[in-house]
Amino acid sequence: MDINDANNIFGQLKGEYDLWVPQWKELASYLAPTSGSFDDDAKSKQGQKIDAKKILDSTASRAVAILSAGMMSGLTSPSRSWFELTLDGPNEQQTHAVKEWLYDVKQIIERVFAKSNLYAVLRNFYEEMAVFCTGAFLVEEDYDNVIHCRPLTIGEFMLAHDQRGRIDTYGREFYMTVAQLVGEFGMDNVPQTVRQQYNDKKYSATYKVRHLITPNRDRKPGELGHNNMPYISVYWMSGQPTFLRKSGYEDFPVIASRWEIKRPNDTYGRGPGWTVLGDVKMLQKMQKKKLVALDKSIDPPIMVSNRVQGEINLLPGGITRYSDNADAAVKPVYQVAADLKSVEYSIEQTRQRISEQFFADMFLMISNVDAGKMTATEVAERSQEKMMMLGPVLERLKNELLDPLIERTFNICSRAGILPPPPDEIQGRDIQVSYISMIAQAQKATALNSIRQGAQFAAELAQIQAAAGAEVLDNVDFDGALREGLAAIGATPKMIRPEEEVQTSRQARAQQAQEMAQQAQIAQAVQSAKTLANTPLGTGSALDAVAQGAANE
Repeated sequence: MDINDANNIFGQLKGEYDLWVPQWKELASYLAPTSGSFDDDAKSKQGQKIDAKKILDSTASRAVAILSAGMMSGLTSPSRSWFELTLDGPNEQQTHAVKEWLYDVKQIIERVFAKSNLYAVLRNFYEEMAVFCTGAFLVEEDYDNVIHCRPLTIGEFMLAHDQRGRIDTYGREFYMTVAQLVGEFGMDNVPQTVRQQYNDKKYSATYKVRHLITPNRDRKPGELGHNNMPYISVYWMSGQPTFLRKSGYEDFPVIASRWEIKRPNDTYGRGPGWTVLGDVKMLQKMQKKKLVALDKSIDPPIMVSNRVQGEINLLPGGITRYSDNADAAVKPVYQVAADLKSVEYSIEQTRQRISEQFFADMFLMISNVDAGKMTATEVAERSQEKMMMLGPVLERLKNELLDPLIERTFNICSRAGILPPPPDEIQGRDIQVSYISMIAQAQKATALNSIRQGAQFAAELAQIQAAAGAEVLDNVDFDGALREGLAAIGATPKMIRPEEEVQTSRQARAQQAQEMAQQAQIAQAVQSAKTLANTPLGTGSALDAVAQGAANE
């Protein structure tokens, strides 16, 4: 790739990006004033100023905060495990050694996540997803913490996807100071103008820099070096003939996801932020009208007779002088009698629609429920029902956020040599990721309920037919049901014993029971013999009859 190829690809990315910017700016101004970086914002100011004239009601901002916090705690909580690793194929074919290795690898990845800045970046990512319905961040290799995540906000990155709709190209245009350029790329790699300004100590002068990561279509299999890595990364300054840096990646380092895609060719997503924008605008307008009506009813506009002398004093206890004439007066121009109850009702309905679009009612449902009117089971069932509404979104997040994040981190850990040696059994088999977060478990609860209901049904049939001696329960594989149930609730493999150990334990227990039964029989026989030996003859007992029979023979 040369500089012309990079500029052509960048221009194509920017062509689609420019079509989305007007809508993103509007979303930012009404839903997330401190997010987004457009045009020359990054150069001219730090963040965007909040326009108080536009945001008079914080319902939308609060709903966004609830959704992002709910997704964070329910999907990728830093305080509990939210994924586990398995091998492809039936679970019973996985040996205990394989399960132990997968569990150890999972713990290493979790420690890497906890040590890095991932969870701080994810919190911002979920907010971007809620408002702009497109979020992205970079996962870079880091010497100290294994990985380091670079957060991105809407407007400062551009994306493109492959034929399967997967994001595989990333572009960014941003500003760097002279000091940053020299510190990042080295004095020998920056243009002469930058070197001169650095020598003149003009460190704060800024330049626009472009960054592009794209599949390496010129890759030559078998050759080494960054020119033959799967993805190529280039930095350059607009208008300069050479790159500041040219390198590569073994994995695509950008984690980018969309809330939903309305059309197959769309690169960026749509979602709740787009849906509620009209309601948010209407809510702000209604609040403004309500405040104006309230202000006029309390402090109405007045008209003053020309007979009034001096200044009008409208303060409590103020005195205004006028000539002794009946026409001299100060009175309202018109009376404002606003129906504030109807206005408040309309506002509340709009607030509710906004909160529902951001699933705020779902994440706050348990805290809003009157404990005296609902049982814990009813609360759990309603929570599961509402969480199922997030199914399509969670599936996309799984494919575009969670899977790539874990795969990227696994590969970085593998290249760093911090993973334990894998057992021979996993050779030629793929590692799969399953999710055990709170939201994932709520979705899996349907399967657990089916297992529980099936077991209860089998037990009921066994009780009904017990009199007839029917062994109904022989039809139910309780071991399989238990393993499926433990998997549904995300039980750790450390909790489940290998099937070989289970069979060995059962055989030992059965053998022990058999030996105890034999010992009991021997003890009973000895006691019977002892009793016979101590029984006197000639008393007409059963022993006399046996002895008499033996004598007759």
